[in-house]
Amino acid sequence: MSSMKLCGNTVFDNKPVEINLVNNRIQSIRRIESTDSNMWIAPVLVDIQVNGFAGYDLNVTSVTEVDVCEMVRSLWGVGTGFLCPTVVTASNACISNSLRAVVSAVKVDSDVKHSILGIHLEGPYISSVDGPRGAHPKEHIREPDWDEFRRFQDTAEGMIRIVTIAPEKKGAIQFIEKLVAEGIVVAIGHTDASVADIREAINAGAKLSTHLGNGAHAQIPRHPNYIWEQLGSDELWASLIVDGHHLPPSVVKSMMRAKTLDRCILISDAVALAGMKPGKYQFAGQPVELTNDRCVRLEGTEYLAGSAIELARGIENSIRYAGISLAEAFSLATLHPINLLGIDNKLVRMNDNNDTNLILFNWKPETFEIDLIMTILNGEVKYLKDGYIS
Repeated sequence: MSSMKLCGNTVFDNKPVEINLVNNRIQSIRRIESTDSNMWIAPVLVDIQVNGFAGYDLNVTSVTEVDVCEMVRSLWGVGTGFLCPTVVTASNACISNSLRAVVSAVKVDSDVKHSILGIHLEGPYISSVDGPRGAHPKEHIREPDWDEFRRFQDTAEGMIRIVTIAPEKKGAIQFIEKLVAEGIVVAIGHTDASVADIREAINAGAKLSTHLGNGAHAQIPRHPNYIWEQLGSDELWASLIVDGHHLPPSVVKSMMRAKTLDRCILISDAVALAGMKPGKYQFAGQPVELTNDRCVRLEGTEYLAGSAIELARGIENSIRYAGISLAEAFSLATLHPINLLGIDNKLVRMNDNNDTNLILFNWKPETFEIDLIMTILNGEVKYLKDGYIS
């Protein structure tokens, strides 16, 4: 029988606690008077937009349940314990295949099932205009089709939980109303919407702006425009990619102050190259380069080809760029996405039961770095840093 005792301070209330592990399972968590440990304890991270990771791509025709399971398990090693696998614009057959892979994964692996909160369908009902459509293939963008969506949801066995849509599309407002009636979170994204379109979408029940400031034209009218309108709409949460490339630091700071932290959510929007070594790759049929500073660009250009960060890097950058606290940054990647989805906060609550979901890490304030030590899901250690001895 192996045992381990770890002490640290909780991120949200800065209280010292002791965690006792036996055979890689939590036996007890108790408050203690004090600790000289540099370790911090926080809920596992929650990422509502993950397209791929560590070489596993959810949106290729060859994706299987094994790929989904391996991607989820790879994410545990960077602190992400809960996620919404994200399926993007493609042919009906390709989208359906990706949905089936996720469904099969949760059926064959109970740990993976625990980690997947639902599927995020990003497209295909988005703008076809260059800029707003981002990297989504133009040939597969289409008008909202409720019958097609119902088939997608049947294939997903009810797991689609977020849908990103452009509200200016024909029939989009009625489509949004139907999604909301089924308890699905509707996000505005990859859009060329007018102010009136955005207000109509909000009135129909839209709750989120998907990666606000991205999936947009390189140049837009000074005002009004679809970024300002979403930023100023208190009814909308805003998800942000804080990788240092998708949004400049000053924009991150400004958006967080305008939207307020209470309405912000961090996402990775990671693609398959995230978590891999810098170098040249083929991605989505095109030559790309993953740089040392975790930027994915079309080779020989300045065009972004997805995000290559894990969510923990977004927390670090949010503190660095916006001057917020460690606790505030963690809330953007734990409590807030849980609240958006309407899920019980017990998933990110600390207790000594078998359903505890925590990460333990060292924080380096001088360099704004999270050094992950351990990931615990359902009370069981799923990741331990190589060579770590308590």
